[in-house]
Amino acid sequence: MRSSLAPGIWLLRTFSRDSWYRSFILLLTFLIYTCYHMSRKPISVVKSRLHQDCSKITPLPNHTHDPNDTTWCNWSPFDQSNYTELLGAVDNAFLVAYAIGMFISGTFGERLPLRYYLTVGMLLSGLFTSLFGLAYFWNIHVLWYFVLIQICNGLVQTTGWPAVVTCVGNWFGKGKRGFIMGIWNSHTSVGNILGTLIAGVWVSGAWGLSFVVPGIITAAMGVVTFLFLIEYPEDVDCTPPQHHVRDGPEEGQTNPEDPGSNPYSHQEHSLEAEAGCSNEPSAQPAAVSFWGALMIPGVIEFSLCLFFAKLVSYTFLYWLPLYISKEANFSATEAANLSTLFDVGGIIGGILAGLISDYTNGRATTCCVMLILAAPMLFLYNHLGRSGLATSIVMLIICGALVNGPYALITTAVSADLGTHKSLKGNAKALSTVTAIIDGTGSIGAALGPLLAGLISAKEWKNVFYMLISADVLACLLLCRLVYKEILAWKSALSKDTGSCLALTHPR
Repeated sequence: MRSSLAPGIWLLRTFSRDSWYRSFILLLTFLIYTCYHMSRKPISVVKSRLHQDCSKITPLPNHTHDPNDTTWCNWSPFDQSNYTELLGAVDNAFLVAYAIGMFISGTFGERLPLRYYLTVGMLLSGLFTSLFGLAYFWNIHVLWYFVLIQICNGLVQTTGWPAVVTCVGNWFGKGKRGFIMGIWNSHTSVGNILGTLIAGVWVSGAWGLSFVVPGIITAAMGVVTFLFLIEYPEDVDCTPPQHHVRDGPEEGQTNPEDPGSNPYSHQEHSLEAEAGCSNEPSAQPAAVSFWGALMIPGVIEFSLCLFFAKLVSYTFLYWLPLYISKEANFSATEAANLSTLFDVGGIIGGILAGLISDYTNGRATTCCVMLILAAPMLFLYNHLGRSGLATSIVMLIICGALVNGPYALITTAVSADLGTHKSLKGNAKALSTVTAIIDGTGSIGAALGPLLAGLISAKEWKNVFYMLISADVLACLLLCRLVYKEILAWKSALSKDTGSCLALTHPR
């Protein structure tokens, strides 16, 4: 008697060839950007080691220092009283270079093969991350070295985001884009968590390894990218997502069940993957201009909103471990491990934001509500976060979800929606430029936030939180017009549904 097919094999056969390729690309791009963020995180962990309270440190038996020297355990040049400004300058070197480079990177991302572009970017990123850590082993104590390395690293890291978003956009249609990209975008938080944990292993000892190890991993992932990344479905004879108009609402109407009918995108067409494979190569469209991408409805509003949302997120990214260490009196390793809970909340918030925005068809409204809730939670964390370990854990997860949820949604689903706008007539080449504009504008805020935090925290940490709360409020205000349009779209859809029900209940 012949046995039935094994359940595992039966499950594998339920996925088509296209599905396997798409899943592989989703996983590979996830790992790629996880490495990018992993290599950015160590500096925030090592800060608490570069300048610390030396009175609590017991020197080694063979170490001699002046008893009146209170900075003997710090790493010059960060042993000065203005160490927060110096550390802020190092952060800002990376973030300003990243913000400037992002506007240029999107243009290159449209015109160069993504596999080569990402490979070179990851190899160089791994190199510069490692060079920062080698300062420990080479005994380098000059500020310009750290600043120069951060500038170079900031520029090469801009190769990542536009390229991975464009690659995913080439492979995936709209569908439940918010939910899928909410899960996929957790690579940001996963990278932060891994970078924090890896850096935390060596931060109390040879802190240079906190940079060298993530640098080596990032470079190795660059080699994997060169060997396995597939830029277009057509390259492996698979069907690309196709533009088509859904059946349903007539011209000028919106359908809340249709993810493609965003109010701010003026009935843009949706992208859906079709079954099967095609051997016919498709003609590559011309790249869109910077000005043309900027004029897409919604790009300016979401770009400015991300400016403030990313300001808040990156201030936490670069200063949270030091804040926990200084204000809650945790060790450098304990503060690093505790700060990962903010990124755990970020994973939850990104997925929730995508799921809710798909269900309600309200990207702007979802962002606005989460930003409104984030403001009082930041205030509470500053006042209650130091009252106990359990309270700190809960507050960090909630704040992480509310702060990173809108940030994740705008940089993924919203960017992809706007990059496939109706006015582009199916030209997916715009994805890289639109993504670069939105994330580049946000990166200016990301550069400004940590810099201001370094200056303001020298007086009192509560002033930093007031700055973050103000940024959240401004981010909400910038979305008011889009939220209003989404509410009108919901009302229109509700009126239509009510009219249909009345017609069925009382036929003529």
